[in-house]
Amino acid sequence: MTGRIRSGAGRDGANQAEAAERPAARFTAFGLAAEAEPLAPGLHLVATPIGNLKDISFRALGTLAAADAILAEDTRVTKTLLAHYGITTPLIAYHEHNAAQMRPRILARLKAGEALALVSDAGTPLVSDPGYKLVEAVLAENIPVTTVPGPSAVLTALVVSGLPTDRFFFEGFLPAKSAARRARLAEIGGIPGTLVFFESPRRLAEMLADAAAVLGDRPAAVARELTKLYETVRRGSLPALAAEFGAEPPPKGEIVVLIGQPVAAERHSEADLDKMLREALAGHSLKDAVALVAGATGLPRREVYQRALKLGEADT
Repeated sequence: MTGRIRSGAGRDGANQAEAAERPAARFTAFGLAAEAEPLAPGLHLVATPIGNLKDISFRALGTLAAADAILAEDTRVTKTLLAHYGITTPLIAYHEHNAAQMRPRILARLKAGEALALVSDAGTPLVSDPGYKLVEAVLAENIPVTTVPGPSAVLTALVVSGLPTDRFFFEGFLPAKSAARRARLAEIGGIPGTLVFFESPRRLAEMLADAAAVLGDRPAAVARELTKLYETVRRGSLPALAAEFGAEPPPKGEIVVLIGQPVAAERHSEADLDKMLREALAGHSLKDAVALVAGATGLPRREVYQRALKLGEADT
């Protein structure tokens, strides 16, 4: 059997010889046994399934099998994936609680010429996980970084939502507190594109209620357990979905919320706009009131701002 041989940059002769004597890395996929190709030194960002274990590429499996070690957000989750494909690569825990402590050790291994793979619990690394700081540190040391693309909960939810896909904005998780959540929704409500959020099941109803109050009548979708057995996507108006989930027990599983642009923004008359502005100004600063109304109507912020100034002049 051919051994794995890499450049061994930074290693002494004994380490190079040890690497050359290792048996070839192997994995088993879809009933086929395969031998992984040698892996170049550096950090390899590997996308993993978001639910269905079949949603992984042969390249990803080969990278995970051939790596010297795998950096995993939760080693228990990744261990299940590796066991399914017969991969025995050692696992190293790398998450937000130990990232600062682990980065120097990881950098030392990479400088010694090792090939390390980074995975998140599900999907593409660096999206709502601590991988960004590691990549930043690795690049600062002129160590190669490459990616093995694959599943993404953001894109999977977007394409199945029924909402426009030509422009979108990924926010991740909103603040846990309602006031901060509403303020952030007001800030991003005017972005011209579909808004995409991650949310925990226990906060979903509150988040939808706040979004409906701030953003108004917009098309929306709530995707749950994507690619898994109980995958569901519920579509409707944002206020309707807020009412539905507010009347139900919290759902289970991973949640992605998607919110489209306002419905028929041109329907708003000047009287309607003035009424919305007065209500918003009663409890918010001018800047926040403009953001709220622009988000709810889909009108440009500049236009809403000018209307608010005229309204202020008329009221004095």
